[in-house]
Order: sequence, then C-alpha cells, then structure tokens
Amino acid sequence: MLMKLAGGRIYDPANGRDSAVGDLFVQDGRIVADPGPGAAPDEVHDLTGRVVMAGAIDIHSHIAGGKVNIARLLMAEEHRAAALASEEPCGCGGAIATPSTHVTGCRYAQMGYTAAFEPAMLPSNARHAHLEMADIPLIDTGGYLVLGNDDLLLELLASGAGEEAVADYVGCMLNATRSLAIKAVNPGGINAFKYNQRRLNVDEAGPFHAITPRRILTALAAAVHRLGIPHPLHLHGFNLGVPGNAEATLDSIEAVEGLRLHLTHVQFHAYGVEGDRKFSSAAARIAEAVNRRPNISVDVGQIMFGQTVTASADTMAQMGNAGLAHPKKWVMMDIECDAGCGVVPFRYRDKAFVNALQWAIGLELFLLIEDPWRIFLTTDHPNGAPFTSYPELIRLLMDRDHRLARMAELHPDLPQHTILGSLTREYTLGEIATMTRAAPARILGLADRGHLGPGAAADITVYTDRPDRRAMFEKPDLVFKDGRLIVRNGVVIALGAGRTHVVEPAYDPTIEAWMGRRFDKRMGQRLAHFRIAEEEIRGGNGLVRHACTPGAF
Repeated sequence: MLMKLAGGRIYDPANGRDSAVGDLFVQDGRIVADPGPGAAPDEVHDLTGRVVMAGAIDIHSHIAGGKVNIARLLMAEEHRAAALASEEPCGCGGAIATPSTHVTGCRYAQMGYTAAFEPAMLPSNARHAHLEMADIPLIDTGGYLVLGNDDLLLELLASGAGEEAVADYVGCMLNATRSLAIKAVNPGGINAFKYNQRRLNVDEAGPFHAITPRRILTALAAAVHRLGIPHPLHLHGFNLGVPGNAEATLDSIEAVEGLRLHLTHVQFHAYGVEGDRKFSSAAARIAEAVNRRPNISVDVGQIMFGQTVTASADTMAQMGNAGLAHPKKWVMMDIECDAGCGVVPFRYRDKAFVNALQWAIGLELFLLIEDPWRIFLTTDHPNGAPFTSYPELIRLLMDRDHRLARMAELHPDLPQHTILGSLTREYTLGEIATMTRAAPARILGLADRGHLGPGAAADITVYTDRPDRRAMFEKPDLVFKDGRLIVRNGVVIALGAGRTHVVEPAYDPTIEAWMGRRFDKRMGQRLAHFRIAEEEIRGGNGLVRHACTPGAF
C-alpha cells in the first residue's frame, strides 16, 4: 500500500529540511522517494499547515529492569490512586512516576515518541529487562549494559590486562546480553560501597582491587572506541548530587583524552560550592567545556516539580539520599557481582531553594550548550521527573516569557544564584527536532530512524503548530509507527509491538574460557546460560542490528 502525507511543514534536520513544505510517501513501513505523477496513492492524509517530524527518540529513560520493578512495588500508593482515577483511553490505568510496561508504551506514543532506551541494564538482570521491554507496546526499545563495578572487569584491570583483552570482555558481554551500548555508573564507587566506603574520587584507589575510577573510565571509553560501538561510553559520573561535584565532571572530560564520552543526567553533576549556602550552579563551566570539545555529548536530566521516585544503580549516592525520602521508605540492595541498586521516593518542591536551583541549573545547561546535536532532552525518568513532563520542558526551552514567569513563582532567593533570567535563547522547532529526533538517532547509530528521508522507517509524528508549545507537544494530531497509524489526536487507536535495537561487535572468543571459569566460581549461572539467545528477544522476530565500525567514531 502506498500512503501519501501531503503538504506538511517538514522538520528533518538530518536531511537539511527546516519547515520545508512537501510531501512524504510511505510503502511497506518505509519512507520512499516520490513515485512520480503516474502513481495513485491508496491513502492520502492532507497535512497542510501542520508540522511533520520523525518519531521522537528518548535516549535515557528507566523503563524496564529490576530497580524499575522495585520502584513500582515501593510506590504502591501511586498505583492504587491511579487505578481509582484512571481515564486512560485504552483502559489500562497506571501511575505517573512508575508506570507499568503497557502504560509506558502508550504514554510515549501519545506524545509522539516511537523509541525509548533503558540506560542501566545490569548483566545479571538483562534477560528480565528484555522481557519487560518486549512487553512495552508501540515503541522500539534497547538497553545499555552497565559495567564498571563488575568484579570480572575490575579483576581484569587489576591483573594488568591490556586494551585488547578489556575490549574482548566488553564485546562478549554486549553480545551475550543483547545490548546497544555501554553504561558506567559511578565507576568503582559502587564496588567501594560494598566495602563500607561512602565516597570515591576520580583518582582514589578502590578498597579491594586498588583500581582508580579514572582507570575504569578510560579503559571502558577505549574499549567502546576499539569495538566501534556507535554510542559513546554513557557515563553516570561521580559524587551524584553532591555540592562541588562539577570538578569530578570536568576531570572525567579530561580523563578520556579526546575519546568520545556521553555525560548522562549532567544536571546532577554540575554543582559548585560558592555562596553562603555552599551550593551553586556550575552549569556555565560545564557548558564551556562541552562547547570546546566536540567529543563530549550530554543529556540533562532536568528536574521538574512534584512527586517522583529516584531509582539508580548508584547505591553510594542513593544511601546518602535515603534520609530525604518522601514518603519515608527506601530500598538498597546488591546484585550478584555486577552492581547495586537504590530506590528512594522523592518530592521536588518549587519553594525549596535547592530544588529550585537544580531546576535552573538544568535549564542553564540547555541554553548554554550551543550544539543541539550534542545535548539531549531527558529528565532521567523517573529520577528528575516522569517522562510525561517533556512537553512542559519543551515549552520552557522555547518560550522565554513562560520561563521567566515560572521562575518568579519559585524560591525568592533563586534569582541571586542563577543566570537563567539573563539568558535570552529560545529553542526553534528545528532545534527541538534535532535534539529529540535526528541527534538521538545519530548518536545511537540508528541509521534508519530519526529522519524522514527515503529508506527510513516510517516513524512519523504530525502536530498542529500552537503558540502554547506544551499543548502542541502533549497531544500530536497523528503518530505513525512503521507506517501504521497508532495515535490520532493524542489517543491510542491501535496497539502493536516495537523492536529491540542491539549491536554485535566482533571480539576474540578466547576470552570466554577465562570468563567461564569465573562464572562457574562466582556467579549464579554458567556463562552458557547467561547468554541470551536471539529467539528469547520478542520471540525471535524483533532484533534490529546496528553496525559497529572499529575506530570510526
């Protein structure tokens, strides 16, 4: 079937189109070239005057896995309240901060998103995470494998193994767990926490393996480069949420010595100690460093006000936050020899000075980092706020008057501690399309996503151009997934399955003998059972493989 989307204003940064009026043609789930005047489309949608973008892509959202389920259990009150008040059009109900898998897919699709990626998949929990991701309808998914505190990697580094052996280990783990990228969470710090250490600086040796975080960070960044994985090392940095942690963030940028590095939820790592409160914004310093180094990219982890739950593999940071829990309950746990997990409910208050400044720091980063191809729209769902906050966040970025009005409602001391009021930048629709579509696809290596050129998957979102950008991005007119209409006027009208995106880098399989002996001795399963078979991913019908090109990135 040939479908024509006629006369829309196309925002397609990957192909150099910025509000260009034109037609799109879709056949067999793919965008195709204009078939010419002789072709008669089977279906035509008149999009005159409306905004057309590729489906949005969220590069960092905690949507599946062990700690997500723990968060759901811990927030039982939210689920009960949501069930009683549910007006979901598909009848599925669901919470806001800790939605079920089904609700997650529906809500993303209702906002025009067609893909979201789980950024913290522990090796020992990967099979479960994949089962959950397969249960999320309508959108594509994938997972980033968490390494950097696992005993096998730390032992490898402590033994003096070279870059090649480390890369073989990383490559084997990526293939075995069907992952898309590598994530490091407070490298070395979670392992140190197990030995009762509560803080670990970048150049401080850990208590057991005597490896510094810098060594772990540089080894993983080098392995990602050597294997040719499209996405840079995805780093959850050091001393999360601690005043003064901007120094460690800047140290991390320097440590990789020009290799690509992605700093995730960088708002939580952009704090100084200036002023009488000993808590200040270091957003300008971080932004300057990012602007000067094309090898660095970031997502922000914007906080928005209200109830949420923080869920992280960083038990070191989460234990420090446990006293701030709202409601007063929390969970900390260790997981095999991989990493840890901390879940702490939290309410961000607009009248609290620290929370107000965190909000401002995130917006400062968005407005000061110049290249929309290297900064990404995230709230670190649900840590900074639920992903359903994105439309309001987009409005804050596009509408300075709204931004200033909202700022005036916050803690009265805020204006003295932020430069936000002096920043005049307003994002354009083209920049929003870059930051939420083209750039995520490019940095993840999704060559056929995030754009509207021939050959691309027909993931397409259509909006009415409204002055109220929140209203515009909250409720798209039409959303197509693989050429199939799934949302009309913000309402899900058809369900379907997404796909799972992975990389399969080449590696020397002789590393498996060394790994196998250690799995037998220390882990809860053998290496052969640890490996996830292709048929386990969406019944064997959902894998999308992306090329790895050693040394190309």
